[in-house]
Amino acid sequence: MKEIIKINEDTWRIEDEGVRFYLFCGSEKAALIDTGMNSPDAKQIAEGLTNLPLILINTHADPDHISGNSAFGEFYMNPNEEENLHAHNGQGKILPIHEGDVIDLGDRELLIIDLPGHTPGSVGIIDKKNHILISGDSIQDGKIFMFGPARNLNQYIESLKHLSKYEDLFDEIYPMHGTFPVHKDLIPKLIQGAQSIVDGKAQEYAKPVNVFGNEVTLYKFDYAGFLCQ
Repeated sequence: MKEIIKINEDTWRIEDEGVRFYLFCGSEKAALIDTGMNSPDAKQIAEGLTNLPLILINTHADPDHISGNSAFGEFYMNPNEEENLHAHNGQGKILPIHEGDVIDLGDRELLIIDLPGHTPGSVGIIDKKNHILISGDSIQDGKIFMFGPARNLNQYIESLKHLSKYEDLFDEIYPMHGTFPVHKDLIPKLIQGAQSIVDGKAQEYAKPVNVFGNEVTLYKFDYAGFLCQ
């Protein structure tokens, strides 16, 4: 059951059974950021909240973030997600976005940041006016999937370190899973935890679990977890 929550006069979050997506409105147009896991009606939901022209931006193409993409026909996405998109039967035209691109909604600029690692084309989106980072799955206090094709824990660590370049542009983080919102002091903790896994120093936090038929290891820290093979 989806829950629509108004954050402020021009921002909403839609909770969709363990994943969330967002609607950001400017003065000229609105952006839906992801379309959830069980929300083929995501566009319809957004159009019920605003009369502004609507665009879609995807943080990445895992199946729990693209369930309503086909209603748009085209959407903004890092082109490194194309294989991931097609692997999950995603339909539609990718409008390429890359680090440094700015999508202006009218008095509300969204700055694209590349955050590869969780997936090859994961991006973060900084709402410059409101000092918010929309982090996709890369920054959250839930269980971060780092197993399966194209996941790269070393690349993930470098992406989070790269965010220090932009740390003055955001205060709060809006993740797609886990607690809403989270503070940016979570970032160095995630870096430390991921690095300890890479270095083989996190065995005390490890336990075997089964996720969707995959035998993986959950590294459960007190601030988040990593699911790895």
